[in-house]
Amino acid sequence: MKLFRHARSKSSPHMTTRAQCIREISVMYEGISETIFVKPPNLSMGGMFISTNRVFPEGAVLNLCFRLARTGKEVRTRAEVRHCEPGVGVGVEFIDASAEARRNIADEIALNEVGQPRILARNR
Repeated sequence: MKLFRHARSKSSPHMTTRAQCIREISVMYEGISETIFVKPPNLSMGGMFISTNRVFPEGAVLNLCFRLARTGKEVRTRAEVRHCEPGVGVGVEFIDASAEARRNIADEIALNEVGQPRILARNR
């Protein structure tokens, strides 16, 4: 798995670790009934960058459901589009993520940082 370090925001000097550790993901744009399938994104504690040709306006709210690659845990959360690069993808920030979802994401990122082998997980 690749690890990336990105600035959290233009106004924050802090760095955040991002890891490509999503096995499968589906995205639903609130207010539209279609499910949008995308390429696996990179993930951080606060959000992710989703590679997609689909253009979403900044501020759009997406419903995300994704399975973490190493632990196999499923995460469901809402996310707000913070940045859109047409033809490349969107950067989203998690909103209303449960404590369990945040803990599962933190565990997944920690496993990527230490390079642990993948856990062969069944659908849980």
